[in-house]
Formats: sequence, structure tokens, C-alpha cells
Amino acid sequence: QVQLVESGGGLVQTGGSLSLSCTTSGLTFSRTAMGWFRQAPGKEREFVAAIDWTGSVRDLADSVKGRFNIFRDNAKNTVYLQMNSLKPEDTAVYFCAANPPPYGSRWYASSYDYWGQGTQVTVSS
Repeated sequence: QVQLVESGGGLVQTGGSLSLSCTTSGLTFSRTAMGWFRQAPGKEREFVAAIDWTGSVRDLADSVKGRFNIFRDNAKNTVYLQMNSLKPEDTAVYFCAANPPPYGSRWYASSYDYWGQGTQVTVSS
């Protein structure tokens, strides 16, 4: 049974930082591309960041480039999202997702087969 468990969300002031973690089990993590998506109230789920299975290719949404980074630790079956210079518009529930082989585009939610339960990130102004 595949499980993805996010942690690290919370309340932070504008300009602050948070680090999200997503620990997985039940899949071959070292061969799985991983992504982060977010969904704000009343809005559709949107792509935030993704990393290929090797860890050498990272994709970031334009809205978070220069502020967020994604990286992985295959020894710990964990993917991270480091968020800096947070803004109120970053407020959302953040989801991690797994994109196992055969790989679909890392940019689209439909490529991901497994999802975590989400963690709330709230940025106060």
C-alpha cells in the first residue's frame, strides 16, 4: 500500500520560511518522480514544483521561482519543499504526489498516481 505523508505546514508571517517534507512508503521511491501541488480556497489545484527520479532535474512554477526549492533524499524516501520569502498568496493546502514509471509530464496533476493528504500553509500579512 502506497502512502505519502506530508509534514511541516503551519502559520508564518510574510517573508518567513517553511520546509515541507513528504515521506513515502510502498513504492520504489528512487525510481519515482515527485511533485508538490497546492490548492487555495475556491481555486483549482496548481503545480508548484517537481523533481525527477534522479534528483537532477527540477521544475518550478514561475510564481515560486527564486523563492522555493525542491529536493529529495532517496535514502529516506522523502521529498522536501523549501519555501522562502513567503507571501500571503502562497497560502494553500500543499500536497505531495508521486509519479512512478512510466513517467508522465511532471507539470500535470494527472501524471501523478498517488497523493498525500495535504498540509496547510498559511502566510499572514
